[in-house]
Amino acid sequence: MEALPTGEGWQFEPKWDGFRCLVFKAGQEVDLRAKSGKSLARYFPEMVEAVRRADADKFVLDGELTVSVGDTLSFSALQDRIHPADSRVRKLSVETPGLLVLFDCLATATAGSLIASPLSERRAELEQMMRGFGRVHRTRLSPMTLDRSKAQRWLDDTRGALDGVVAKRIQGSYEAGERAMVKVKRLRSADCVVGGFRYAKGTREVGSLLLGLFNDQGKLDHVGFTAAISHADRPALTAKLEAFAGSPGFTGDAPGGPSRWSTERSADWQPLRTELVVEVGYDQVTDGRFRHGTRLLRWRLDKAPRHCTREQLHQELSPSRLLDSLLN
Repeated sequence: MEALPTGEGWQFEPKWDGFRCLVFKAGQEVDLRAKSGKSLARYFPEMVEAVRRADADKFVLDGELTVSVGDTLSFSALQDRIHPADSRVRKLSVETPGLLVLFDCLATATAGSLIASPLSERRAELEQMMRGFGRVHRTRLSPMTLDRSKAQRWLDDTRGALDGVVAKRIQGSYEAGERAMVKVKRLRSADCVVGGFRYAKGTREVGSLLLGLFNDQGKLDHVGFTAAISHADRPALTAKLEAFAGSPGFTGDAPGGPSRWSTERSADWQPLRTELVVEVGYDQVTDGRFRHGTRLLRWRLDKAPRHCTREQLHQELSPSRLLDSLLN
């Protein structure tokens, strides 16, 4: 894990796992814009209505659009909201409504543009603006702290429910993108069975290892991958993996099954006997899978594959408990 910056002049905020979202309101006109500039308003009508009900008539805010399913924030459910069918959009807006966590204010009717203003002033304007969201239950003010030790506790105590912590200069002006912030993620490790592998595109050398953990039924679920393999190591590793080729591979959720991991390449993988174990570093778990690619730490010749279970993965806090714990 990279260290949080030290010294004076830093503000620390949770980094939420969602869609970065700019919120525009002018009277009854509301738009939600992704970091790419694409409008999200059509896909999140419940969020448009929530912003429309805010007391202030004109503002531009910055935040993170999230979706919770059950007790956890679900990035896959968030991705599912981007659907071309209007009927599906309306259905999902009720079944998996969004939650907008706001952390910056770029403009208001009274102050005008705040882009050149320091973060401390923008945060004060945001807190004032959020009072006008009092009756809107689909928006929350993101916590912040000037205390580095408190920010470190967020990393240590939230059990992977956060995507990390962001450090921003208190006197810094607003910059689009992420150039003006320092992102720190908490890395953890897990021992996983190598249930299969994929060849690198256009070659007969290994490109990635497919990772599995045994579920409560004793079946091996595909939970992610690691592609952190040096080019120099690939020929020998390919030979090693091919020596273990064969069934059973993944006996539970497998690559190519109905999941957010499915792609046009999902079926192009080689199953292995469940005899190889690796320790990988990861930053976050979403929907029971590693949210991002993992880092290969070492081979575990001393670890029995049957001991590689889902119990290793830290359970995430529920969105309400997470926000409450950070606020308190």
